[in-house]
Amino acid sequence: MELKDIIAISGMSGLYKVSAQTRSGVIVESLADGKKTPVGTNHRISSLADISVFTKTDDLPLWQVLKTIHAKTEGTVSVDLKAEPDVLKKYFKGIIEDFDDERVYASDIKKMLSWYLQLKDKLDFEKLGKEEETEETAAAAVTGSAQEKPIPKMHESHAPKADQHSKVAPVKLRKKV
Repeated sequence: MELKDIIAISGMSGLYKVSAQTRSGVIVESLADGKKTPVGTNHRISSLADISVFTKTDDLPLWQVLKTIHAKTEGTVSVDLKAEPDVLKKYFKGIIEDFDDERVYASDIKKMLSWYLQLKDKLDFEKLGKEEETEETAAAAVTGSAQEKPIPKMHESHAPKADQHSKVAPVKLRKKV
């Protein structure tokens, strides 16, 4: 299982994996208990591969955060997830030193730590991020080749040129019967 296959759904706790697609949404399977649930299009669905954390310099992708949590905590989170916001921020500061504590809320830290606890037995943290790096290099190769081709210029006006009217074939109209 890869991080891009795992989703979080607003209004629903836990993490899910997409099982099937329907006309009105998707059917997801809970990673906690394996229960399948239909989810409509009115829910906001986020792939964990698309989530990042604010830092003081740049945004840090979630896979790097999870990998750092795994390396520094060795699979155990030593803080209570129901602790005070200051305690959670201090604990998280020990893991990610330069996270932006003004834009990263305690609820975000709780969410990331609970996601880590759910995923620690399901993901291989050594391989985490390698598929993202290969996708980035492939995307860079594609955009690099696309930039070599010249882009044709568009006309200033979208109306046909004056000399093009003479080249248009006359339209034949049908008579009503």
